[in-house]
Amino acid sequence: MTSTIRRIGTTALAAVMLTGLAATPALAKDGDGRVIKRGSCSASTDWKLKAKPDDGRLEVEFEVDSNRVGQRWTWTIRHDGRTVASGRRVTKAPSGSFSVERRIVDAPGRHTVSATARNPRTGETCRASVRV
Repeated sequence: MTSTIRRIGTTALAAVMLTGLAATPALAKDGDGRVIKRGSCSASTDWKLKAKPDDGRLEVEFEVDSNRVGQRWTWTIRHDGRTVASGRRVTKAPSGSFSVERRIVDAPGRHTVSATARNPRTGETCRASVRV
């Protein structure tokens, strides 16, 4: 009886820990200062935001992957809270995704680059942010 209770407790603890990991966006930083963060949007779509210093600028790439071709999205990229780029994109074959790349001013110090995308038809929203 005690071993059964212990197994149930261990299984429940593992499930809670895995759930917490799945809810946290993945973050990676590599030797060249590149930061990559991945996460989920408000429904089934995923996003990826990459930023890295490059010759006095920040190279930023925002990708939205819904696995559905032909979806229309609006997007915005912000640098330290200020909008630096925005537009509209349609997800393309074969992956059902779109990406936006921009090179923005890189003043000294650390910065927050954030990106949002919204599908006006479904209302799904993606929110991403990295510190560079």
